Amino acid sequence: MRHIYRCPLRWSDMDAYGHVNNVVHLRYLEEARIDFMFRLAGEAVASSPDEPPPFKTGAVVARHEIDYVRPLFHRYEPVTVETWVTKMNAASTTIAYEIKDEGTVYVRAETVIVPYDLEKERPRRLTAGERAFLEDYFDDSAAAPSRIR
Repeated sequence: MRHIYRCPLRWSDMDAYGHVNNVVHLRYLEEARIDFMFRLAGEAVASSPDEPPPFKTGAVVARHEIDYVRPLFHRYEPVTVETWVTKMNAASTTIAYEIKDEGTVYVRAETVIVPYDLEKERPRRLTAGERAFLEDYFDDSAAAPSRIR
């Protein structure tokens, strides 16, 4: 299963060449990831009374990898950002993305996320609720930037 996020393009997203700036693609990925990990995870997983909602105590980005496949030009229709999980360790997870329209992929990317205890200011392990949520979106067979050239 993949999380689908419809991301609007803004006029200010364009660079001097008339296409969406490379840094803006990171913002699109961030918007989709926030919707996935905080809104959707919070709604989808009923945590136990002893466990906070998924990712509520924090998560940080450890790494991004992005392949820019085709230029994306400004238009009024939103772009689709598909998100899924390609790897889960005890204390990290890798999220893959495609920024696309039907039939056209603009960006393929991965982000390594580390669960983080904001109060203790240190990394932590994935909780049972976080792991359960992520497993529903797990697909390690899908193409990722490090495997596509």
